[in-house]
Amino acid sequence: MSLTRLVNGFGLGGRPAEAASRALAEQLDPDLAVRLVNSFEAQGSGWFWESDRAGRIVYLSGKVAKLLDEVEQPAVGRLLTELFEVNGELEGSERTLNFHLNARTSFAGFEVRSRGNGAERIWTISGRPHIDEMGQFRGFVGHGADLTAERRSDAEIKRLALSDSLTGLANRARMRTSLDQIIMQLERNHRPAALFMLDLDRFKAVNDTLGHQTGDALLKVVAQRLETCVADKGLVGRLGGDEFQVIVSNYGNRSDLEDLAQRIISSLSQPYFISGSNISIGCSVGIAVAPEDGSDSEILIRNADLSLYDAKAEGRGRHRFFRTELLRQAQTRKILEDDLRQALDRGELWIAYQPVVSTLTKAVVGYEALLRWNHPRLGAVSPAEFIPIAEDSSLIDPIGEWVLRTACATAARWPRPVRIAINVSPVQFARQALPAIVASALANSGLASDRLELEITESIFLNEDASTERMLGSLKQMGLRLVLDDFGTGYSSLAYLKKAPFDKIKIDQSFVRGAALDPRNAAIIRAVVAIADTLKLETTAEGVETQDEIELIARLGCSHIQGFVYGRPVSGDDVAASLANSAEATPVGLKTSRLSRQKLLRSTRLEVHGRSHSARIRDISTKGLMIDGYDLPLSAGQQLQVDIADNKLVPAVVRWAKDGRAGLEFVDPVDLSAPASRARRM
Repeated sequence: MSLTRLVNGFGLGGRPAEAASRALAEQLDPDLAVRLVNSFEAQGSGWFWESDRAGRIVYLSGKVAKLLDEVEQPAVGRLLTELFEVNGELEGSERTLNFHLNARTSFAGFEVRSRGNGAERIWTISGRPHIDEMGQFRGFVGHGADLTAERRSDAEIKRLALSDSLTGLANRARMRTSLDQIIMQLERNHRPAALFMLDLDRFKAVNDTLGHQTGDALLKVVAQRLETCVADKGLVGRLGGDEFQVIVSNYGNRSDLEDLAQRIISSLSQPYFISGSNISIGCSVGIAVAPEDGSDSEILIRNADLSLYDAKAEGRGRHRFFRTELLRQAQTRKILEDDLRQALDRGELWIAYQPVVSTLTKAVVGYEALLRWNHPRLGAVSPAEFIPIAEDSSLIDPIGEWVLRTACATAARWPRPVRIAINVSPVQFARQALPAIVASALANSGLASDRLELEITESIFLNEDASTERMLGSLKQMGLRLVLDDFGTGYSSLAYLKKAPFDKIKIDQSFVRGAALDPRNAAIIRAVVAIADTLKLETTAEGVETQDEIELIARLGCSHIQGFVYGRPVSGDDVAASLANSAEATPVGLKTSRLSRQKLLRSTRLEVHGRSHSARIRDISTKGLMIDGYDLPLSAGQQLQVDIADNKLVPAVVRWAKDGRAGLEFVDPVDLSAPASRARRM
């Protein structure tokens, strides 16, 4: 092969390049030219080739020839198209290459890969026809370069860009791209697809207590279990943190999805042994199915998220399918959130005060500040509905500070130095600024610190760490009192009772209500009181509603009572008037726990998210009622308002719904005299 042809192979630039190559050939010694070419071939990724008129290779750089030589069939002597095939990613390029070879025209930058059974390599080749001095076509001469390492690097970069670096699962970008592609193909394939949104339960506790290194190791095992469960039914991805996603495209019906979801929950809930620790977590799953639950990715992801939120609200470790009512609830929640952002400035929030009575002296010794919201359109909104919204949206910080400052200022003006108890949300408790805010509220109001009680729920100990202990210590050093609220309903532990500086335990109303009728509740209260006495803690029984419960609670040893038996929560001014008139509390609740029920059959209306729905009352008591004949879906835990008499709407919670009937519990006990006047007795 002549130096001129090699230079032409590089140039591919027409006559000027050919003239330059001839001039260079005339100046260089042939031996030097060969040495230069050999050096280039040996040291770089570039190589040269030459073919005859028929397209057979007559020259090939040695390093490439060694890779392409086969037993009893060397590369030299074979057709160029037998040695290489155009990369399939460049569709139509092979036909174009053949066209250039047949038309004897120049080509450049064709990406090819080697044929045969050896390790696949990727090359780029260029060539131009060689015309001799007589103008006759002699074949092609050209050059090439090895792109294998570069392409592998590109593939690895692409893989990393689409993979989660910790678990190796698909990342958020790849999951979104795959979901978009699957949804686009739904109409053509006539097969639905499902999206699973997964969230690990109690994972944060693992990170906080055992460290992020153990948490990362746990996530890797979770990823392996997920891939084993899903197998060929879909694609598994990690969105970040403890959030995972599964696109299920290979299933038969809804039952298959339920089975898969249950297998995932069961598998991820099995114990883990990592870094010498036994770990137990759980998993909640939300499911949305395309196209009925969404015909584009945004909607499908949103609806799967709503389903996941519903699953977690139902107690975790569950799976839930999307329902249209979830979207309505989310929209209502968003409206309430928007309205709640303006409620404080508009003066819609106010504080009611419920008395706390000593079982020994029968005197009022304090009040609990209870936040209320009087919505301009919906009326009274239950705290059980808007407090979680405030916590999720960080509105609890300004609202909680307002409650603290307002309650302290109000209590400071009362004629007797009774205590004021204020609830502190776990979100507020996690703020480092809380002690400073409390100190400021006490200073500005002039309230003595020993008159302030901060009520804290057990959930602060779920992720107990040094910061929890420091916060409790900081608050206690201010001279105020700490109260453990809702004891027995959450993460009750005698360990933190022993070391946390609490002054009082509040026994949850779920144990108090009906204690006069259920000996098991009474036994639980007695046990809690015994523990509290041993630790020198006071006890308050919440939710006492009947006078026979007062006597029981006192016999069981509780030091304080709180509940509707001593009246409904009232304004700060009413408290001041009451304290000025009398120190002793007078029971106003029913005398017995056996509720008086009235059998009714009359129409009523339900207000749900600002809309009216018809229903029929069949049975009513001071605590609630049973309805049927309603025209909307009801589910346990749903908040609504019910007309009990003369367009008097009272807030209630659905406790059960079955076979066309539902049981509603009033948020506050009601006076039955009004509905009785209208009722037609059975």
